[in-house]
Amino acid sequence: MKKQLLFVAAALTISCSTVMASEVKDNLIVCNEGNWQSDNGQLSYYNAESGEMTNKWFRTVNNKKLGDTPNDILQINDNLIAICVNWSNIIQFIDSEGHDVGATEDIPNNRRMCANGNYLYVTSYAHECGTTTFTKGYVAKIDISTKAIVATCEVGWEPEGIRYYKGKLYVANTGGYAFSENHEYETTISVVDAETMTEIKTIDTGCINLYGEMSQAGQYLCINSCGDYYEVPAKTVVFDCETEDFTVFGYPCTYNTTDGEVFYTVGSSFSYDTYEYVYSIKTIDPKTMTDKDGIYNELITNKIKELQSPYEVYVSPYTKNVYFTDAGSYASAGYLYGYTPSGEAVFEPQKVYINPAHILAIPVGGQTEGAEVIYDVPQYSDGHTYDVYGRRVDENYRGIVIRNGKKFYQK
Repeated sequence: MKKQLLFVAAALTISCSTVMASEVKDNLIVCNEGNWQSDNGQLSYYNAESGEMTNKWFRTVNNKKLGDTPNDILQINDNLIAICVNWSNIIQFIDSEGHDVGATEDIPNNRRMCANGNYLYVTSYAHECGTTTFTKGYVAKIDISTKAIVATCEVGWEPEGIRYYKGKLYVANTGGYAFSENHEYETTISVVDAETMTEIKTIDTGCINLYGEMSQAGQYLCINSCGDYYEVPAKTVVFDCETEDFTVFGYPCTYNTTDGEVFYTVGSSFSYDTYEYVYSIKTIDPKTMTDKDGIYNELITNKIKELQSPYEVYVSPYTKNVYFTDAGSYASAGYLYGYTPSGEAVFEPQKVYINPAHILAIPVGGQTEGAEVIYDVPQYSDGHTYDVYGRRVDENYRGIVIRNGKKFYQK
């Protein structure tokens, strides 16, 4: 296993060889966590054509609450979106207009998701799924046509981020309940066969508490390591699914995203010894395992530095616009910001809701067919079909796909 520990920034050149469609705009869904155990999670919806922000969007459309602490949102296909509602113990499904189209129960303490066309995969901290019990945490497999759980697989303690690559699931284990349960922090990535839902192996990163968002750029994963908030500092792990090598950078990537080629990170490192936060803003090229300070340019980087409490950073796969949020005091309404790659504001700062933690872009019209996706995914020649993130999908997937180096819209 090859390991490196990097503490210094290196020069980085980002190529933007694919031309974006000039008329494509982003409608945005912001998943606001609310306050834990307050049952006040909300979705905010920004309409790019009208310039209007609708807070309490799910409640307005469906006349009911979303639930307690939604902590992940994922677009499965053009008209199906999944939301992990953590403390309500459900996976809520909506269409692109926000309508409730079903929910999956029996996955308590659900955390993060990924999908491959037919199935949705969800991590859980809990020790049960329906009538099945586990010693540690697990991954649940949901058939998106029926919304039913069809299989599970035990992984490490308190699994968090999850991504799909060439038939395998890569799961970041945290051990985040080490302070309250009789186990240590985790340092491992579980590799799971997505078809049979069996754990193939675990890979030890040497970094504890692999917590939070996990971004995927083709074969590469960007994983945050929180440390222990005392003596063990936070780090960033960039993992290569092809070689299973990884590189460790000496700063956190608490909030991370990708344009399909490089990773953009906003790291927040906290210590109970000093009660201070230390922020780092970096761009990482996984192909060369080099990094540099900042995101896009000085203007955008400085805007992020001005935030009171950065809470999310997200690059749209359709426009390459960068969006980020400020949670402020964590107890009152936060704000959403958006900029083009050149640093032009997409809109005035938008007031959203409490703890705006996750962003999802949907191109105007709701379909990806008219968008020239700017993600530079690997041009596989193996005959299989991949989405714009480099994830393998099947014939039931709807949207822009790549097969044998050619991009087309699969209906």
